[in-house]
Amino acid sequence: MLIDNHGRTINYLRLAVTDNCNLRCQYCMPEEGVQFAHKNELLSWDELLLLSQSFVEMGVDKIRITGGEPFVRKGLMDFLEKLAFLDGLEEISITTNATLIGPHILHLKKLGITKINISFDSLDKSRFNEITRRNQFDTVMTNVQRMMDEGFDVKLNCVVMDGKNTQDIIPFVRYAHDHPITVRFLEEMPFNGQSSGPATLKWDYITILEHIKDHFGPIQKLPAPASSTSLNYQLKGSKGKFGVIPSYSRTFCGTCNRVRVTAKGEMQTCLYATETIDLRALIREHDHINGLKFSIYTAMQARHKDGFEAENQSETKKSMTLIGG
Repeated sequence: MLIDNHGRTINYLRLAVTDNCNLRCQYCMPEEGVQFAHKNELLSWDELLLLSQSFVEMGVDKIRITGGEPFVRKGLMDFLEKLAFLDGLEEISITTNATLIGPHILHLKKLGITKINISFDSLDKSRFNEITRRNQFDTVMTNVQRMMDEGFDVKLNCVVMDGKNTQDIIPFVRYAHDHPITVRFLEEMPFNGQSSGPATLKWDYITILEHIKDHFGPIQKLPAPASSTSLNYQLKGSKGKFGVIPSYSRTFCGTCNRVRVTAKGEMQTCLYATETIDLRALIREHDHINGLKFSIYTAMQARHKDGFEAENQSETKKSMTLIGG
């Protein structure tokens, strides 16, 4: 078991396989994009598999594949086939923008990879295109419907942005009422690569919930694991569910069970921290799994208590696409 210096068991790895993305979402990066890693800077697929094996041997039983956009990198499906056979790994999930997943849906189902989180910030085509700075709405909606039809566990993640898409909150809840899907509303975080973030957040998770209650009346709170980042709810008679994620309020840090590794092999023990551990150098210079596991364990013994402590000791925020979703 991998346990940090605050007694939290770590069993969940968010593994970025690329920092590149085919969208330019306003809350993620500036319009002109960011400087993406060169190919030789990225961990190879074999290195990513070795890294995954190390974490699994230390007690991680859930790996979420993130980016950037994972499907922009060639070879992803071959990697997932190998990853699916790791002893001790119980769950593989993916975070994607769903623009490129279409040709792979049936293959993913065959591999048992059916938990898909989709970054999707508006049900209105024009607002979607404005937020993402791309015209991919129809493609995303088609792929969302296909995955629902195939029985996937689909979650739509909507970042709530004042003046951008707050009018989508109620339509999203209605969408979850009518479809077997989960919609989750995330507080906006200061990771667009060009700002230090707002001093106060107008649309925090409490405001979002009150807005929903004002429209629909009483809502049913659903049980969730202690490590869940989402507060989950359901309307009476609903086919799906909705939730709120206090990503900026950080109410869930005390039970955090996750760790991030970027596509360049930088291990980040907290989303709000800027310090990283260079696992790529350990892999390439030593190629020894025991040394890699020792470094992972050591890093987890110097972990921040929560996101506020990490932020206070951190410098300028990176773009979310460079952090790994």
